[in-house]
Amino acid sequence: MRTSTLPSTGVPAARVRALAEAERARYATQNPASQALAQRAAGHLMFGVPLHWMSDWATPFPLQVAAARGARLTDVDGHELVDFCLGDTGAMFGHSPPAVTAALQAQSTRGLTTMLPGEDASAVAELLAERFGLPHWQFAMTASDANRFVLRWLRAAMGRPVLVVFNGCYHGTVDDVFVDLVDGRPVQRGSLLGQVHDLTAATRVVEFNDLAGLEAALAPGDVACVLAEPVMTNIGMVLPEPGFWERAIEVIHRHGSQLVMDETHTISSGPGGYARAHGLKADAVVVGKPLGGGMPCAAYGFSAELATKAEAAKRAAPPGHSGIGTTLTANLLAMAAMRATLGTLMTPEVFAPLHARCTRLADGLRAVIARHGLPWCVTQVGARCEFQFCATPPRNGSEAGAAMDAELEHALHLFLLNRGVLITPFHNMMLVCPDTTDADVQRLLGAMDAALQELSGA
Repeated sequence: MRTSTLPSTGVPAARVRALAEAERARYATQNPASQALAQRAAGHLMFGVPLHWMSDWATPFPLQVAAARGARLTDVDGHELVDFCLGDTGAMFGHSPPAVTAALQAQSTRGLTTMLPGEDASAVAELLAERFGLPHWQFAMTASDANRFVLRWLRAAMGRPVLVVFNGCYHGTVDDVFVDLVDGRPVQRGSLLGQVHDLTAATRVVEFNDLAGLEAALAPGDVACVLAEPVMTNIGMVLPEPGFWERAIEVIHRHGSQLVMDETHTISSGPGGYARAHGLKADAVVVGKPLGGGMPCAAYGFSAELATKAEAAKRAAPPGHSGIGTTLTANLLAMAAMRATLGTLMTPEVFAPLHARCTRLADGLRAVIARHGLPWCVTQVGARCEFQFCATPPRNGSEAGAAMDAELEHALHLFLLNRGVLITPFHNMMLVCPDTTDADVQRLLGAMDAALQELSGA
């Protein structure tokens, strides 16, 4: 526990603790129905929630949702919250977008799942090829599954066993990526439960923006692919330095490896993701959460050359299960949702105002932070922005991790929630959706200003 002012945040630890204590008490008073429902849930749900990480919010007991629509969330106590979390990107186009709900209602009377393709499958693949510039596609239920399947395809297609990732990355619940750099050495992440295999045998990890480190990891010639977000977003945002990706792609290909871009979060950059918006050509792309407007579905695309190699590897393998795919993957309901999302929401016309509104939010946060004299920075990637407890944006995962302060994050998040504003519980990320208004942005900025005033004692 912190005992004094930390230079990294500029906030006295005693004020952080006092604010957190006061906000926990306020939350408990304001949310009796949530508390009662949380107590009921504790009888049969492990950790009192459907998924254990739902208990990781700053709240003393889980907030219970009654309804969500557009940029609004209503809890069981009747409070309406402006939602800048948006399901951590799953509802990036708003909760229950009308085009998606209409498609789901129509499809629900024509079948939910059959293990067979329909016309929507061809339409969705065509739209994905148009958006991302890759010609061949397959589907999954989640980005976790998509990343897992892509790694199998790439290892089989390339005939190479090793994966390279960047330090501090997260690509869903894919065991292979849970390797960190500790004092310059690869170490299996201690938080990974139940893993009995040595992941460091087939996973190498380097720092983001480190071309020399990437070159060294690729040099043995046994790397199937580099799996990366084009902008790191899961340990706080880390932007690529100018020219990094152009040079990295050259290095990756020179060593006979492939680049897989995980655009699940960076789809906030535009309808084709960050890579397409910045003229970068990946060999494979994964996109998950927002693709179905909130429905569980994901997709991954391959270049023509890589698809040819992957198909050849499958045909050359003995008959039997490939370890790729699940029964409900590409079900009819998911395909209808993806078609509606791609056709009506993942378009330049929708993204342009999102980017403009997020820029106003990012600029407003910078002004609030500067007004209170704090050494924090703000980073924006399209419709997504984040503030971090460091004066300049971090250049790799180690620097981003060092800037984190869970106690301060929790105090700020809970303060905002108690004043009707919800942001993502994992670090300090915010998203705007088509339903977010300028008034919503001002409400967040006003609550943030009040929180920093409390912390500064002004």
